[in-house]
Amino acid sequence: MLGIVNGIVANIMGLGRQKLRMALMVVAGLGLAACDTVTATSPLPKARPPGLARPAPAPKTPSAESRELSAYFKRIEQGLLVQGLLRRDGGGPDVPFTARMLADNFERIALYEEYATYGGRLIAQQTASRLHRWEGPVNMAVEFGETVPAAQRAKDRASVANFAARLGRVSGHPVRLGGAANFTVLILNEDERRAVAPRLRQLLPGIGGAALDSAINMDRNTYCAVFAVDPADDGNYKRAVAIIRAEHPDLLRLSCIHEELAQGLGLSNDSPSARPSIFNDDEEFGLLTTHDEMLLRILYDPRLRAGMQPAEARTIARDIATELMGGDS
Repeated sequence: MLGIVNGIVANIMGLGRQKLRMALMVVAGLGLAACDTVTATSPLPKARPPGLARPAPAPKTPSAESRELSAYFKRIEQGLLVQGLLRRDGGGPDVPFTARMLADNFERIALYEEYATYGGRLIAQQTASRLHRWEGPVNMAVEFGETVPAAQRAKDRASVANFAARLGRVSGHPVRLGGAANFTVLILNEDERRAVAPRLRQLLPGIGGAALDSAINMDRNTYCAVFAVDPADDGNYKRAVAIIRAEHPDLLRLSCIHEELAQGLGLSNDSPSARPSIFNDDEEFGLLTTHDEMLLRILYDPRLRAGMQPAEARTIARDIATELMGGDS
């Protein structure tokens, strides 16, 4: 899954057809008025009784490409489940880890970046970075594309609200759904995501062309993404946007919510050695694990601070990891 791009990123309006229909109605009316020999034989329409609501417009439906992607991702989810992947148990006795392993995983996940920009393109490349996190409260909002069904919207909004509350509990940092939003979750179908550039520019002023292109032209091997903004380049995130495919079946969509929202708090990298963890592209675990909760506790421990260099943060993180594991190294 695509990780964070640091530095400088639904109201997808579909008015074109409505305007065209209105224009055609005006032309038809003018044509009738210009013809003196036409006699109106139909009765005038009756006035709408007071209090009678206008019928709701028909819901918009996903495109054929979006429907094909829905079928594709359903097969992907089923295949992962057959293999015993996308675990939801949080880790167990079959995946033990030590304080040293926890600290090493924290270093790789919180103190390295997954992507770098070269020649105007995002390239997957592990790069050492300073510690990033939010110093101010994180207020989340959810926006949906017009073709996302109402039932799915209700389910996803509840998922984001519940997970935001969990992130706040385990990190000790204020995280919630509501308030003046600085972390927006966009849940969009294919056509809506391809048209999302204007909204991304509103949410993340100054977003670079490489990041914008990666969001708009997301290939099907990228399930979701998150973009976080550190405007002063001091390690302090100020805004973030997560993009999640609405075509995903329920578990894959929830898995994206867990991974991208947690990464958007500052756990920005993935590591093949992190286990049990969602920050591992092997998809073994679908939802945040106990190991990952400890990573968040380390990240927001007051002994660490935004902007710390890896050499300084590493030693402190090892002490915190040892405490969390009860002194077991």
